[in-house]
Amino acid sequence: MENGNKFGFVNFAETWNGRLAMMGFIIGVTTEFITGQGILSQIGLM
Repeated sequence: MENGNKFGFVNFAETWNGRLAMMGFIIGVTTEFITGQGILSQIGLM
């Protein structure tokens, strides 16, 4: 594998994927707390 590869299952990509997933979760929970509606309610699925 080539050094500096930033795509595929490499540590760099997996680290950023995890960070973005954590941010999405926190933003979702915060929005739910502020609005009093669940995430599915907010996007009109319930």
